Amino acid sequence: MPTVHVFARDHINTDEIIPARHLTTDVEAELAKYAMEDYDKDFVRRVKPGDIIVAGADFGCGSSREHAVWALRGAGVAAVIAPNFARIYYRNSINNGFLALECEGIVEAFQDGDEADLDLTAGTISNKRTGQTLTFVPVPQFALDVQKAGGWLEYMKAGEDVEGERLDNASTSAGHGHAGTPLGDEPAQEDGPRPEQVTRPQEKHHA
Repeated sequence: MPTVHVFARDHINTDEIIPARHLTTDVEAELAKYAMEDYDKDFVRRVKPGDIIVAGADFGCGSSREHAVWALRGAGVAAVIAPNFARIYYRNSINNGFLALECEGIVEAFQDGDEADLDLTAGTISNKRTGQTLTFVPVPQFALDVQKAGGWLEYMKAGEDVEGERLDNASTSAGHGHAGTPLGDEPAQEDGPRPEQVTRPQEKHHA
């Protein structure tokens, strides 16, 4: 049964997840030694493979660096669950086959050291101490497929059809300096207009 590590503060940035001074490698095992170091120096000694991080809103804001995903995955973290995530961290998680799950009320539902039952199929997480069960935003099937493949590159190499897949979850509109879009708001848009929003110039016909 995975243990939950609670980092309840909102706006935990990528420098806190993996300090910039350690960005001299892209080897997960090395980055893992310093995961969450500036927030909790003892975290890497407590975390076990398969454990879960519960965090406040806008997790992963700040610099755009995949190292923030690699460090946690290298430390054995199976998933981060928060009300919402910074846009780039969320997308980096998807691309690396790492679970970033959106769940309102998650911080209030767990204490540090609680055991949890995470059910991706049902879309639920249960606190074994209290018996409380919360429902998180369903993980897109293609994101689960990317996770199963071990990351976006491996997924693409396998020749999967990704045409039409989008990341229009609430987290994609979160960002540095605010808590992100609450669930229920209009879905976020990919950067730039959708194809149907593009006005194409009329073709000129020459005699």
